[in-house]
Amino acid sequence: MNIQKVNFNSSSTTFYFAAGISHLKNIVDTKHSVIITDENVFTQHEKRFKGWQTIVIKPGEENKTQTTVDSIIKQLIQLNADRKTILIGVGGGVVTDITGYVASIFMRGIKFGFVPTTILAMVDASIGGKNGIDVGVYKNMVGTINQPLFILHDLIFLNTLPETEWQNGFAEIIKHACIKDATMFKELKESSLKKYQSKKILLCDLIQRNALLKTKVVIKDEFETGDRKLLNFGHTFGHAIENTYKLPHGYAVSIGMVVACMISESYKSFKDTNRVIDLIKKYELPVHQNYDAEKVLSVMQSDKKKVKDVMNYVLLKKIGKAVVEPIAISEIEYIIKQLENKKSL
Repeated sequence: MNIQKVNFNSSSTTFYFAAGISHLKNIVDTKHSVIITDENVFTQHEKRFKGWQTIVIKPGEENKTQTTVDSIIKQLIQLNADRKTILIGVGGGVVTDITGYVASIFMRGIKFGFVPTTILAMVDASIGGKNGIDVGVYKNMVGTINQPLFILHDLIFLNTLPETEWQNGFAEIIKHACIKDATMFKELKESSLKKYQSKKILLCDLIQRNALLKTKVVIKDEFETGDRKLLNFGHTFGHAIENTYKLPHGYAVSIGMVVACMISESYKSFKDTNRVIDLIKKYELPVHQNYDAEKVLSVMQSDKKKVKDVMNYVLLKKIGKAVVEPIAISEIEYIIKQLENKKSL
């Protein structure tokens, strides 16, 4: 087990890499803790929840709503939870997002920690303190920024991970490589999904590397006023199609990265779109989605990165070097409509 503590503006998070969920009992008091998980994780790993107070929610992005939050809060009241209670989200990004959000608003804020069970949650969703819920097709429209007390990685959960979720997680890893780590991009190109699945030591190292890459960015810019915005690469267009077309998060981000690369060609003279496309395809992720431009633009109009008539879009200057480019909404509308009927790449 590798333990690392990182400090943010007014709090800290302790990472327990390559640990076991059994170690939780050494971190928190079971009598004053409540685990939140979903039906999929609970069913597949029920014995690991023995001895813990547990709230089980329905899985999937469609349940990342205020209705689910209300249900959890009612159950917390029934369990006599108080301000000393610690919530522990054991699951993928939906579970960690909801757990952090509930903890941030229940009794005006209680402590919480995460045991992410998917690669996407380990390298991205559980890190950085962004917690929230969706409102209809609008992703993460309501939420808070509060850091978890701890994040514990137990790779045993990956043994029951569906293939789609492996692909989802690697979308965020590819994103990190594109914006911050050209060496990782090269390593991903030389490796494969099957290789990481079969060599857990290699996978463990990759997960830790990505978790710490994102953490380093967040430490410098916790409230997204500067460099943290780069982590949104692929997410502007990705979020607009994710809920609209019921796509897995990683699939939507992959498609969004391709769109961002194409825009980068015009605005930053980016020359490696095909390299990014080839890498995305190598990890069995999509690079194109047929869409209705008007629907997508309607969702993008409510994106949190929009300021008046300008959208802050994350573009690539080169592999490993991203920048935020203010682009007029009218220009984005033109680009999205131009790409609307583009055939599959």
